[in-house]
Amino acid sequence: MNITIVGTAYPLRGGIAHYNALLAEALGKRHSVNTVTFKRQYPSLLFPGKTQQETGDVPSTPPAPELVDSVNPFNWISVGKKLKHERPDLVIFKYWMPFFGPCFGTIARVARSNGHTRVLYICDNVLPHEHRPGDRAFTRYAFRAGDYFIVQSAAVEHDLKILHPGAAYRFAAHPIYNNFGTSIDKGAARSILGISEDRVLLFFGYVRRYKGLHVLLDAINALPASLPVRLLVVGEFYDDEAAYRARVEALGLSSRVTIVSDYIPNAKVRDYFSAADVVVLPYISATQSGIAQIAYNFDKPIIATDVGGLAETVKDGMTGFVVPPENPDAIADAIRRFYEPGTEARLVKGVQREKLKYSWDTLVDAIEQLAGK
Repeated sequence: MNITIVGTAYPLRGGIAHYNALLAEALGKRHSVNTVTFKRQYPSLLFPGKTQQETGDVPSTPPAPELVDSVNPFNWISVGKKLKHERPDLVIFKYWMPFFGPCFGTIARVARSNGHTRVLYICDNVLPHEHRPGDRAFTRYAFRAGDYFIVQSAAVEHDLKILHPGAAYRFAAHPIYNNFGTSIDKGAARSILGISEDRVLLFFGYVRRYKGLHVLLDAINALPASLPVRLLVVGEFYDDEAAYRARVEALGLSSRVTIVSDYIPNAKVRDYFSAADVVVLPYISATQSGIAQIAYNFDKPIIATDVGGLAETVKDGMTGFVVPPENPDAIADAIRRFYEPGTEARLVKGVQREKLKYSWDTLVDAIEQLAGK
């Protein structure tokens, strides 16, 4: 097939860009693949981070053509006409936010009006964690221009069936993010980061309220003095950073919590995951989390809350622990259990077995089944 991926890609940064690069690489083993990205992904006023551009090491893949303007309807029609003329067999959109529904839906409608091109949405979310007016209407508009859908968790599958009944879809679990390399020695990683503690927890990724960092801070506070830990909070704040820092101070956790409030370049991701014993996902709501797939890449167990599809990825007692959401005591107890003798080694072995299921080839197979190729 001739396939065009439309969405976030280098020189833009972030998890979606990483996903699309790995997807293009996997599809490219069997098909001809092109990628088109944004020249304006978010208006500056709507983007809470520091920059939308990749600032780390230059990846081996060349920058994708920057063609799409997310807020200019005339641009959507122009990009759609370009795809209509090029006649790819399949256009793939990674769908994670209804904000992009009008843009993607218009490009899809124009592109497929040639009677040949078909459209596939890979759904991170059908509806977002933080609901806004227009979410359902924007998503319906996009999906009605879609021929096929990939869902990656049961929660997203449920939402797709409700919002777009009769959709032609396949379930394919979110593959491993294997673009960050492999683990290095835990002691060496801690030395690089200046960490001396014996027990290290990692909260990774951008910080928003629904991700539950405030709950995790309360859980750290609930741990007994006999179980000292170091919590690494690593990622940009899309929420009020000062409020979290004030909470750390109020709880007297300054000596136990390290905050690195910045986007981490690809080459440094390995250091933080290698230094950690366990990754904590204390989410209040979720469909799935790409952080879990990064953790599995580095053979790290996970403590996660039972929301969305997290319990589908984290096997309780096998690859980590699953606890109720918004329950600091339950998270604290899971941390205590993790540090019981022999538990970490057992869970690491479980991760090494479980992660074999999360293959990019499995996702490509699902796409081919839908597209009939």
